[in-house]
Amino acid sequence: MELNIWLAFLAATIIISVTPGAGAVNTMATAIRSGLIRTLPSIMGLQAALIIFLIVVAAGLGAILAASETLFTLIKWTGAIYLIFLGIMKWREAPNEFSVENQNPISQRKSFASAILVNLTNPKAIVFQAAFLPQFIDPTLTLWPQYLIMGITMVIVDSLVMVGYASFALKLMPILKKYGKLQNRLLGSMFITCGGLLAASQR
Repeated sequence: MELNIWLAFLAATIIISVTPGAGAVNTMATAIRSGLIRTLPSIMGLQAALIIFLIVVAAGLGAILAASETLFTLIKWTGAIYLIFLGIMKWREAPNEFSVENQNPISQRKSFASAILVNLTNPKAIVFQAAFLPQFIDPTLTLWPQYLIMGITMVIVDSLVMVGYASFALKLMPILKKYGKLQNRLLGSMFITCGGLLAASQR
């Protein structure tokens, strides 16, 4: 991959990662509940989903998803229902359970798995990557090194951005602590909104 193409891909990746979505909401919620260090498995889960997306696109399965209305709709509604479920759980969560001082933070395994599901159940992400990634591929060159470079770039950029979101959420903790129930409902509403937007989305 030529340097100018990689720089263009890097710029696009940064813009896409910074744009807030369900992954960012999940990261902030986990950070507020469990702290920055315990948020890392959640961030790793998001990156695992990105890698899966990349493999799917590289294998040509992204085009199948884009062409299948039934499969797209099934995954879309699964993701929407899951996000809304997370939102309802956050909305109902007791304020004293939603802080860094919590003695029973979410388990790392559950945090990792939940983050993977948040990303994997968004079919628009796969369809988007199926349309986005090939624009930076040179078909005259071996494909797998190019996909590898793009995968590493996406994972590093998105990991740093998610750490930024987690840090931002923790900086708001002094304010959020004063309004325990409000913070739960704010993040719950954000999850539900993401779920609603996904449900209403079209390919």
